[in-house]
Amino acid sequence: MEASLGIQMDEPMAFSPQRDRFQAEGSLKKNEQNFKLAGVKKDIEKLYEAVPQLSNVFKIKDKIGEGTFSSVYLATAQLQVGPEEKIALKHLIPTSHPIRIAAELQCLTVAGGQDNVMGVKYCFRKNDHVVIAMPYLEHESFLDILNSLSFQEVREYMFNLFKALKRIHQFGIVHRDVKPSNFLYNRHLKKYALVDFGLAQGTHDTKIELLKFVQSEAQQERCSQNKSHIITGNKIPLSGPVPKELDQQSTTKASVKRPYTNAQIQIKQGKDGKLMKQSKTVDVLSRKLATKKKAISTKVMNSAVMRKTASSCPASLTCDCYATDKVCSICLSRRQQVAPRAGTPGFRAPEVLTKCPDQTTAIDMWSAGVIFLSLLSGRYPFYKASDDLTALAQIMTIRGSRETIQAAKTFGKSILCSKEVPAQDLRKLCERLRGMDSSTPKLTSDIQGHASHQPAISEKTDHKASCLVQTPPGQYSGNSFKKGDSNSCEHCFDEYNTNLEGWNEVPDEAYDLLDKLLDLNPASRITAEEALLHPFFKDMSL
Repeated sequence: MEASLGIQMDEPMAFSPQRDRFQAEGSLKKNEQNFKLAGVKKDIEKLYEAVPQLSNVFKIKDKIGEGTFSSVYLATAQLQVGPEEKIALKHLIPTSHPIRIAAELQCLTVAGGQDNVMGVKYCFRKNDHVVIAMPYLEHESFLDILNSLSFQEVREYMFNLFKALKRIHQFGIVHRDVKPSNFLYNRHLKKYALVDFGLAQGTHDTKIELLKFVQSEAQQERCSQNKSHIITGNKIPLSGPVPKELDQQSTTKASVKRPYTNAQIQIKQGKDGKLMKQSKTVDVLSRKLATKKKAISTKVMNSAVMRKTASSCPASLTCDCYATDKVCSICLSRRQQVAPRAGTPGFRAPEVLTKCPDQTTAIDMWSAGVIFLSLLSGRYPFYKASDDLTALAQIMTIRGSRETIQAAKTFGKSILCSKEVPAQDLRKLCERLRGMDSSTPKLTSDIQGHASHQPAISEKTDHKASCLVQTPPGQYSGNSFKKGDSNSCEHCFDEYNTNLEGWNEVPDEAYDLLDKLLDLNPASRITAEEALLHPFFKDMSL
């Protein structure tokens, strides 16, 4: 009888749904891991085939990173004497432009190798395949260590980041993609390395010769685009008249195309990241009615219409569509402005988001400021937006709408916001988000409330003309502040042990430096050299 009771007790445990679920999850994870390993092994084999000379020098162990333009592998150098040396192999995709590849390599060779800037050991090339061999720095994930760093470690981290930025800025290099994953940090060895110059550009006086060619080529490409195309939803060239059938077809498609939101939009973002002008906007609520009445104007204009529009609009005229829900013929006749907008969402400076053509090393300092904001607040990523307008709205919730609008005027941009948003006190903000203040939930709701009023960006021309953009309300959900968001670091307080050493006495100098880094005006934003001399680092030596 006892035996039978024992069987009855064991059976439910053996067939427990919870136990079966854990076993299934474990099996699934194991299968995913095996599939991943098989994929990595295949990629390594392909790399050996593409660049055969690698096999004579390196033994590739693993694939440790993958981006849009390159993949990074961990390898060991097969030296005749001494221990094996770990090497990072960066394989640039074959479609990368040769000048761009050479410029990145020159940045590493000229500016790299000191002051926390990654250097280069070797470079291999076979046909269109290029592999750059660099010293490997074992490093921690920024997200994993964010809330376990002491305040002193944060000071050291930022100090060493500014050392790296000062180094490259002295050579006239604008990194354009400063973020934690591009600033490697070995916590145990106290070593740092700024990496990935694939998006770098040169200043007007850059000392990196090849960056001059990269910049010149980009400018020529933008000029040719402006001369031959009007950027529209269908990207139809203006070199010849558009057939009437195509023009009508375009109008019909416009009427049934799914709009972005329930607000009127005059400038939208295309697949290539450029802003596209439309001659008229459609309200979602009246979309069906507008379709039936065929009241939507065409999105495609032929060259004859454009020439007529331009000739009928003297340059001395000021547009009459500012702050209205339409785009006038004067604005339509103006050339589309194109500006660099490389970088990672969440780290782009206001002048990048508003497509200011004159961008300097100040954009790297803004990105450093966003990193510092994450370190002080314990939140990463701090900003998270799907498009540039939302990103600008998020910046406004911290720095204030009036301040953002005023700063934009200094670099020739006009921003409209439907509601004034006050600037946040940086100390109070960071302390609340870090959990030092009990009013964190209130702050979150406040930010979400303010962010629902998104700004409108327009290009301020020589004739003081600009086009209103009504951005959809409620598009910003406050993900970077919202509790429970898997992409934010709200949950880090539970998963990692927080090192409170020094955090109860954060000096005012820290927030003064943060304020100067997040200066909305690039002209007055603090430089890397000035940041290293800031009182926040008063007891630290270069």
